[in-house]
Amino acid sequence: MTTVTAALVKTLRDRTNAGMMECKKALMDAEGDIDKAIEAMRKAGQAKAVKKSSRIAAEGTIVVVCSDDAKRAGLVEVNCETDFVAREEKFKHFAKEVGAKVLQQSIKKSEELQEKTDAARLELVAQLGENITVRRMAFYEVQQGVIGTYAHGDVNGVRIGALVVLKKGTLELARDLAMQVAAMNPEYLAANDVPEARLQKEKEILTAESERENKPKEVLEKIIAGKLKKFTTEITLLGQVFVKDSSKTIEVLLKENGAEIQAFARFAVGEGVEKKEDNFVEEVMAQVRGE
Repeated sequence: MTTVTAALVKTLRDRTNAGMMECKKALMDAEGDIDKAIEAMRKAGQAKAVKKSSRIAAEGTIVVVCSDDAKRAGLVEVNCETDFVAREEKFKHFAKEVGAKVLQQSIKKSEELQEKTDAARLELVAQLGENITVRRMAFYEVQQGVIGTYAHGDVNGVRIGALVVLKKGTLELARDLAMQVAAMNPEYLAANDVPEARLQKEKEILTAESERENKPKEVLEKIIAGKLKKFTTEITLLGQVFVKDSSKTIEVLLKENGAEIQAFARFAVGEGVEKKEDNFVEEVMAQVRGE
């Protein structure tokens, strides 16, 4: 009996965007030969999805979901190749269904969500002719406290989604904080959370910049320390100035309201995806040729 490793399944999944179990079965049938497995999957009617899986999907939408009692909430990024398809009703419906599944089943891992939505995704790929991916997700659930969400979008759909989990505090405050996260994109919660390596790298950059100012060493050290502190406040949620009241920081806001942040998350469409510039004429001709 052929042994199919998890690594082999992952490789086939990366190349085809097919479901985990589909990949495992195809590899078992092909006795571990990836090329034969792909050929079999294409013959089985997944040719369009397999062929398009290598295309970059950096457009799409962020789905923001939250339960009525604000105890469970999640973010999902669903991608496609063009903003044209992002506006397509079938794509919007699929994305909405994916988000609903996360909330209904309290799904916490991207791999599980991808597996449970893969059949519908492959069907949509065939219908719309673009690579479509359920790229990532975040889900939180609390017994005590609330979760606030915020969605920011345009004609192409929701482009940025954010959520904030409060151990203590009101739902209104949680929603204000989610808006803060969406707008200001903090990387960490508090200064203590910033990795030392990140601070050292920034200090090296600031030192190199300051050395060109030709000032006494002790003066430069104070300048660098000040800039490093400013950098830390800008990338931490607690250190940022509240967007709705610039007279206070988020840390002060929390103290005033007796609130405490447990976690936060922010997704923006296509962030971290390397987009490529397509040749429009060649793209059209490729479609004419049926490629």
